[in-house]
Amino acid sequence: MHSIFFNSFASAPKLYVVLTWADVLAAYAMWMTMVYLTEVWKLNFTHAAAIVNLYWGIVAVLPVGLQFLVDAFMGNYWMVLVSSFAYSAGLGFLSMSTPPALAGATGTCSAYEPECIGQGQKILFYTAVALIAVGMSGHLTSLGAFIAEQFMDSQSDLDDSMPCHFFLSFLMVILIPIAGVFAIYYIKPWSIRYGIPAICTLVATLIFLTGSCSYHTHRAQGSPLTTLFRVFVASASKIFRRCPRDASHLYEKRDDGYQISHTHRLRCLDKAAIILAAQPLEQQQNNRWRLCRVTEVEETKSILCMIPICTTFILMGVVSSIGNTYFIEQATHMNRKVGRIKVPLPILLWFYDRAKQQFAKSYFQIGGLTRYGPLIGIAVSMIFAILCCITAAKVETRRLGVVKRHGLIDKPEETIPMSIFWLLPQFLLLGGLDGIADNSIGWFFIDQVPPSMARYMVLFAIALFGVGIMGSVLSVYLVGEISGRGGKPSWFQETLNKSRLDQYYWTLAALAAANLVLYVLMSIWYAYNDLRLEDDEAPDYGETAEPFDDNVQCCCCCA
Repeated sequence: MHSIFFNSFASAPKLYVVLTWADVLAAYAMWMTMVYLTEVWKLNFTHAAAIVNLYWGIVAVLPVGLQFLVDAFMGNYWMVLVSSFAYSAGLGFLSMSTPPALAGATGTCSAYEPECIGQGQKILFYTAVALIAVGMSGHLTSLGAFIAEQFMDSQSDLDDSMPCHFFLSFLMVILIPIAGVFAIYYIKPWSIRYGIPAICTLVATLIFLTGSCSYHTHRAQGSPLTTLFRVFVASASKIFRRCPRDASHLYEKRDDGYQISHTHRLRCLDKAAIILAAQPLEQQQNNRWRLCRVTEVEETKSILCMIPICTTFILMGVVSSIGNTYFIEQATHMNRKVGRIKVPLPILLWFYDRAKQQFAKSYFQIGGLTRYGPLIGIAVSMIFAILCCITAAKVETRRLGVVKRHGLIDKPEETIPMSIFWLLPQFLLLGGLDGIADNSIGWFFIDQVPPSMARYMVLFAIALFGVGIMGSVLSVYLVGEISGRGGKPSWFQETLNKSRLDQYYWTLAALAAANLVLYVLMSIWYAYNDLRLEDDEAPDYGETAEPFDDNVQCCCCCA
């Protein structure tokens, strides 16, 4: 019996981990979309960058809402399944949106030219982008948790051969897709470039589906975000009530032994824990949307008080967004030859990933030595953002100089005689920024919020970057409008060779430096939380008709 169960489990990783095909291949497909939009659709590079950045921003923000659906209704299995089908459909539509795919049905030409792209292809493209965003966000939300559930529930059944099975699975589902990414680059037709990821993703989804009967699934248990909504509703329902002078007469219980001490910040939320003298306590306890524990109120306060310092994280997302857009556009027409070998463009993505992992690993070893490691790590990542922008500005200035010397200003399709590896330092610095920021922001949230909200914090960190990535669209628009005032040419022209992207990078460097100063000030002002268990006895609610403080105000100071 044991051997039968183990054999089924040993093959299980190959079934659900195979979904990483979708993540690797879809990420590559969207990574190359900037090139597709500028070369085939002939869009202005700022317009193409706006589309790509909105996509990546939505991918980063959406997991917070999807996690709520997972916890409250769906569970991880159904989220993984739905997002995998969204992946398959999205990549399929993306392949069909290329000119040759539906040329006969739409009556358009089949060449990779803008006049061959009809309204139908555009609708398919934008629908595909939306579906891929849902698929990627769903996997980001639940795939890791779903895989962890399989190992956690079957831990007692593992034996010595499991590492070998897992290693073989790793080779199949990680190294093969990455090798495929480099191979796909040499395929020129875009319909095939997008078609191969679509087919592989569909196959991966079907393989995952065949093992559905053997997976360990967990029912939705409810979302801790509900606690925040309950506190807001309960405090609003008692907006005209006055808080008692003695905080010990606010409602609290110790059923689970977990309690957070009352604080005097955001006193308006304390009204959610007011016990009404006119109603029996048991009746009020039964309505959780009208009475909350002090601990629940304090958990909500701790999250709200992080908002000011969190706003300084957004600009790092703005800087991060240039890696998927303008850096790629710069690299597209630069010299990619090393001797007689022409290196593929994804080599820069590989260096970026290596730098991201190595910097994250190094910070993990160093940052954990001090209590303030997360705050220091965030500051270090902001320094990386400044250095990345400065480096990118200097490299772009050199690139524009080469363009002018060789008379390529009006020849945007020509290859610039400047090695692509000039861009390597800025990709490495960008990897350092993302690697350290992802870890330090995630640690900061987990350290500063209640345990019940800890699983949401990594998603919140990613969402902040997403807001910054989407905000980059606005920043490009504003910089373009301001730079073009007074009859001066805007820094953003129709082509990259005519634009002054270096000036935009210098602007981002200045903003990142100012953001670092603001972050340091916010860090000094921020009251570092120590959420802890209290061993005091639960308060006695026998007497509820205590005097009330008529002068209590809704103090919203978080210090």
